[in-house]
Amino acid sequence: MKTIGLLGGMSWESTASYYAIINTAVKESLGGLHSAKICLYSVDFAEIEALQMAGDWQQAGHLLAQAAKNIAAAGAEGLLICTNTMHKVANQIEAAIEIPLLHIADATAEKLLTDGVQKVGLLGTRFTMEQDFYKSRLMEKYGIDVLVPTEPERQSVHDIIYTELCLGKINVSSKQRYLEVIAQLQQRGAEAVILGCTEIALLVEQSDTSMPLYDTTRIHALAAVEWALANQ
Repeated sequence: MKTIGLLGGMSWESTASYYAIINTAVKESLGGLHSAKICLYSVDFAEIEALQMAGDWQQAGHLLAQAAKNIAAAGAEGLLICTNTMHKVANQIEAAIEIPLLHIADATAEKLLTDGVQKVGLLGTRFTMEQDFYKSRLMEKYGIDVLVPTEPERQSVHDIIYTELCLGKINVSSKQRYLEVIAQLQQRGAEAVILGCTEIALLVEQSDTSMPLYDTTRIHALAAVEWALANQ
């Protein structure tokens, strides 16, 4: 079994989900007392969030690259960045390490294509929904058409992530707002919706809507397990 490196803490709420999903999947696959081999480095999200808001992505990337080096030094054989948004600096992190980076958008796109989805809605932080680092990878590398919510909807989705979900707060009114946004994406032709922030699955579940939802946290974590157990 390969050792999985987790670059987490952004937020720790979703990093806990990664840890649980990966260990559960390894146990289900191998049985007995098996659990995953994991090296976890959890950053102080307040420092990263301040750099996000200041637009200082270079410094944010530098901090995460240093953390990634520590993960590799601890024995990880592959790396997961446990957040969608900070894949904006994935190239900077990847350049700093010699172990492979398992990209969250790649894992999600491969699952979408396997399921025959060609047009998808994207929910996430404003950075993920509005900037090209995530959407372009889906479109240019995989040919998947990406729709994002309207500007007011994007603001609502973003605010709920930072003021509620990252703090572990789950509100019924916020779930309803997300479901309204999902319904609008469906009306605009989306065949499915990517939950493109690792905290969103804490709020919205597949049982809440008939629209197919792609939980990037689960998809990414299970892709890591598949990688770690290859040739077992």
